[in-house]
Amino acid sequence: MENWTNAKLCDVANLILGAILFVSPWMFGFDAGTVSTNAYITGIAIAVLAIAALAAFAVWEEWLNLIVGLWALVSPWVLGFQGTTAMTVHVIIGAAVAILAAIELWMMSQIPPRLTTGQ
Repeated sequence: MENWTNAKLCDVANLILGAILFVSPWMFGFDAGTVSTNAYITGIAIAVLAIAALAAFAVWEEWLNLIVGLWALVSPWVLGFQGTTAMTVHVIIGAAVAILAAIELWMMSQIPPRLTTGQ
Protein backbone atom coordinates (compact mmCIF):
# COMPACT_ATOMS: atom_id res chain seq x y z
CA MET A 1 0.00 0.00 0.00
CA GLU A 2 2.88 2.35 0.76
CA ASN A 3 4.35 1.98 -2.76
CA TRP A 4 0.91 2.79 -4.21
CA THR A 5 0.75 6.00 -2.14
CA ASN A 6 4.29 6.96 -3.13
CA ALA A 7 3.47 6.33 -6.80
CA LYS A 8 0.37 8.54 -6.55
CA LEU A 9 2.44 11.31 -4.94
CA CYS A 10 4.92 11.08 -7.82
CA ASP A 11 2.04 11.35 -10.30
CA VAL A 12 0.59 14.38 -8.52
CA ALA A 13 4.05 15.99 -8.55
CA ASN A 14 4.31 15.29 -12.29
CA LEU A 15 0.89 16.86 -12.84
CA ILE A 16 2.05 20.01 -11.03
CA LEU A 17 5.34 20.07 -12.96
CA GLY A 18 3.49 19.68 -16.27
CA ALA A 19 1.18 22.57 -15.35
CA ILE A 20 4.15 24.76 -14.39
CA LEU A 21 5.91 23.99 -17.68
CA PHE A 22 2.70 24.77 -19.59
CA VAL A 23 2.30 28.22 -17.97
CA SER A 24 6.03 29.00 -17.88
CA PRO A 25 6.01 31.03 -21.14
CA TRP A 26 3.62 33.47 -19.46
CA MET A 27 5.31 33.31 -16.04
CA PHE A 28 8.83 33.86 -17.33
CA GLY A 29 8.20 35.68 -20.62
CA PHE A 30 9.64 33.15 -23.08
CA ASP A 31 10.02 34.22 -26.67
CA ALA A 32 7.10 33.28 -28.88
CA GLY A 33 7.80 30.46 -31.31
CA THR A 34 9.64 27.20 -30.84
CA VAL A 35 10.54 27.73 -27.18
CA SER A 36 6.98 28.51 -26.09
CA THR A 37 5.47 25.82 -28.30
CA ASN A 38 7.84 23.23 -26.83
CA ALA A 39 6.86 24.30 -23.31
CA TYR A 40 3.14 24.06 -24.12
CA ILE A 41 3.31 20.66 -25.82
CA THR A 42 5.73 19.10 -23.33
CA GLY A 43 3.77 20.48 -20.36
CA ILE A 44 0.50 19.11 -21.73
CA ALA A 45 2.11 15.71 -22.40
CA ILE A 46 3.48 15.49 -18.84
CA ALA A 47 0.14 16.54 -17.32
CA VAL A 48 -1.91 14.14 -19.47
CA LEU A 49 0.38 11.23 -18.62
CA ALA A 50 0.11 12.10 -14.92
CA ILE A 51 -3.69 12.24 -15.12
CA ALA A 52 -3.69 8.91 -16.96
CA ALA A 53 -1.54 7.38 -14.22
CA LEU A 54 -3.83 8.73 -11.51
CA ALA A 55 -6.95 7.45 -13.29
CA ALA A 56 -5.71 4.00 -14.31
CA PHE A 57 -2.16 2.93 -13.54
CA ALA A 58 -0.08 1.45 -16.36
CA VAL A 59 3.62 0.68 -16.65
CA TRP A 60 3.81 2.19 -20.15
CA GLU A 61 2.80 5.56 -18.70
CA GLU A 62 5.94 5.69 -16.57
CA TRP A 63 8.15 4.87 -19.56
CA LEU A 64 6.48 7.62 -21.59
CA ASN A 65 6.88 10.04 -18.69
CA LEU A 66 10.58 9.19 -18.56
CA ILE A 67 10.92 9.86 -22.30
CA VAL A 68 9.01 13.18 -22.13
CA GLY A 69 11.03 14.25 -19.09
CA LEU A 70 14.27 13.47 -20.90
CA TRP A 71 13.00 15.41 -23.94
CA ALA A 72 12.32 18.46 -21.74
CA LEU A 73 15.82 18.05 -20.30
CA VAL A 74 17.65 17.97 -23.65
CA SER A 75 15.33 20.17 -25.73
CA PRO A 76 17.25 23.41 -25.06
CA TRP A 77 20.27 21.97 -26.87
CA VAL A 78 18.25 20.25 -29.59
CA LEU A 79 16.11 23.31 -30.34
CA GLY A 80 18.88 25.86 -29.69
CA PHE A 81 17.66 27.97 -26.79
CA GLN A 82 20.46 27.34 -24.32
CA GLY A 83 21.57 30.17 -22.04
CA THR A 84 18.04 31.46 -21.44
CA THR A 85 15.50 31.34 -18.63
CA ALA A 86 13.55 28.89 -20.77
CA MET A 87 16.52 26.54 -20.71
CA THR A 88 16.68 26.63 -16.92
CA VAL A 89 12.95 25.92 -16.59
CA HIS A 90 13.05 23.07 -19.12
CA VAL A 91 16.14 21.46 -17.55
CA ILE A 92 14.83 21.63 -13.97
CA ILE A 93 11.35 20.35 -14.83
CA GLY A 94 12.67 17.73 -17.27
CA ALA A 95 15.13 16.39 -14.70
CA ALA A 96 12.45 16.29 -12.00
CA VAL A 97 9.95 14.46 -14.24
CA ALA A 98 12.58 11.95 -15.41
CA ILE A 99 13.73 11.32 -11.83
CA LEU A 100 10.15 10.82 -10.60
CA ALA A 101 9.46 8.40 -13.47
CA ALA A 102 12.66 6.50 -12.72
CA ILE A 103 11.69 6.27 -9.03
CA GLU A 104 8.26 4.88 -9.95
CA LEU A 105 9.81 2.36 -12.34
CA TRP A 106 12.23 1.31 -9.62
CA MET A 107 9.39 0.95 -7.09
CA MET A 108 7.46 -1.20 -9.56
CA SER A 109 10.46 -3.47 -10.05
CA GLN A 110 10.73 -4.00 -6.28
CA ILE A 111 7.07 -4.95 -5.78
CA PRO A 112 5.27 -5.45 -9.09
CA PRO A 113 1.70 -4.10 -9.14
CA ARG A 114 -1.16 -6.58 -8.90
CA LEU A 115 -2.80 -7.53 -12.15
CA THR A 116 -6.24 -7.78 -10.57
CA THR A 117 -7.97 -5.92 -7.77
CA GLY A 118 -9.31 -9.09 -6.14
CA GLN A 119 -6.02 -10.19 -4.56
